[in-house]
Amino acid sequence: MQTTGPTLMGIDVLWAATLLSAFATLCLVYAIYTALSVRDPMAKRVKALNERREQLKAGITASTSRRAKLKSASHATDRMRTLLASLKVLQESQLEDAQRKLVQAGIRSKDAAIAVIFGRLVLPIVIGGGAAFYIYGLDGFPEWGSFKKFALFAVALITSYKAPDLFVQNKISKRSKEIQKGLPDALDLLVICAEAGLTVDAAFNRVARELGKAYPELGDEFALTAIELSFLTDRRSAFENLAQRVALDAVRGVVTTMIQTEKYGTPLASALRVLSAEFRNERMMRAEEKAARLPAIMTVPLILFILPVLFIVILGPAACSISDNLIK
Repeated sequence: MQTTGPTLMGIDVLWAATLLSAFATLCLVYAIYTALSVRDPMAKRVKALNERREQLKAGITASTSRRAKLKSASHATDRMRTLLASLKVLQESQLEDAQRKLVQAGIRSKDAAIAVIFGRLVLPIVIGGGAAFYIYGLDGFPEWGSFKKFALFAVALITSYKAPDLFVQNKISKRSKEIQKGLPDALDLLVICAEAGLTVDAAFNRVARELGKAYPELGDEFALTAIELSFLTDRRSAFENLAQRVALDAVRGVVTTMIQTEKYGTPLASALRVLSAEFRNERMMRAEEKAARLPAIMTVPLILFILPVLFIVILGPAACSISDNLIK
């Protein structure tokens, strides 16, 4: 390739700058498109919850098409359940624990608990057996010693066994963080609704609508709690279900406060206002803690990525000029 402009390490600087400018323009167009095409993440969930409420009112649990899908899915679940029961590895306590964690992860299908337990059984056999066959049967990694081969087999076996739990725990952690971000705002809105004279279920429903776009996970939980408050005879059960669905101590504190105000008749707005102030202080403390860790965290990226680029920007033109003068 014939170069007419300044070069750096044999690369035409103008050509490289043109490519980088085109890539930056493409990224900018994609960012604008993403910002303009934001969809409401709460609309689909609210629609599903409203359909479920109407079905419960009408005494219908599912439509015909949904029943067909559930029936096909239940056949696969029944096969897995039968296999696990025949091997005597399916325990009721284990099933309840898996269902509770899946609900905290936002997965409310009861069949998913069977799939998680089945994955714990099948994945070690498939992945661990495949690793053992490759390492010992096909003599994979012949230059490795026996200890390294056994360590690789053990890592593959343990990782495949823990993979379903790690996946569920990761979803629980992400969902809990998203709910924790919007909890102070939700409590402030609950205080406003309580002072405006709305009932508890109406207040939860209004907060779910208002915060559904910004915090869809929190809006989903509040909308489901509002539905349970309107259907269940015991309102305490609806609050306890909310505490079980969210793996956060802050939500448990809110549930305890709601139960106590229902039982003893204490003012709801003042109690929620105190909780909201505490949660905001905790959020500010977490932000200050992250800001205090930032200089130590930025040291390695600064040395590896920012300083070399800075040196290239400062010394690049001089290096190009020196290179052109030496070539001439």
